[in-house]
Amino acid sequence: MQPSLILADSDTASDVLTFLGRAGQVADDGVRLQAVGGVLALTAAALAPQGLFDQTPTILAMRIVHADPELQCDIVVDELSRDEDERMLRLPETGRSPAWAGVAPPRSGWTPTGELDAAVIAQRAQWGISAVARGATPGSGEEAVRALRAAIWGEPDDDLHGLPRGVAFAAHAFGFISGEEKVPITVSGRWTRLGFRRGHVLTRGPVASGLTAVRATGPSTGSGTE
Repeated sequence: MQPSLILADSDTASDVLTFLGRAGQVADDGVRLQAVGGVLALTAAALAPQGLFDQTPTILAMRIVHADPELQCDIVVDELSRDEDERMLRLPETGRSPAWAGVAPPRSGWTPTGELDAAVIAQRAQWGISAVARGATPGSGEEAVRALRAAIWGEPDDDLHGLPRGVAFAAHAFGFISGEEKVPITVSGRWTRLGFRRGHVLTRGPVASGLTAVRATGPSTGSGTE
């Protein structure tokens, strides 16, 4: 029998499918499903580095919904299908293992650091979308477009309190921006979280780049060793 997600109701099942659909429009890395204690966390990568030297920041979109209290899972999938029971969604036979899913944000220890107007976030998202459209000239290759998107969305934006502009892209792409809203910003370790009413955007940074200095391992000059 094909395994299924058992959710709180049919509306919640539709919510999950909407999130999965938005994730599929942004990237093809799937959605991580983590369920425990009657709560299902849906996480998808709006942006993530594709290689060792890729400077694209890791920016995740997350939505929390109610699920059956007995449901427990941790799997990354790229598709779900309706079941005869409208509260249930059928899982695929196999999961996925994208690199971003191995870097999970902390569950606790979040400290408030400020807030942003949702309108400002929406404006920066539209600016970035226009900048990508202008820069992606006809005939641009996949690598060139990826580099352009990394440069535009990965750039720290003063209007976003120095966060990478990609947080605005994630909020827009996953439908988290809705009307007037003050969006709280919290920080835990290297992670920063924007808490919208409809979901969360999380970014991990700063991106490490370059090589560390080489340290001498032998005796130093003037150490008294001859």
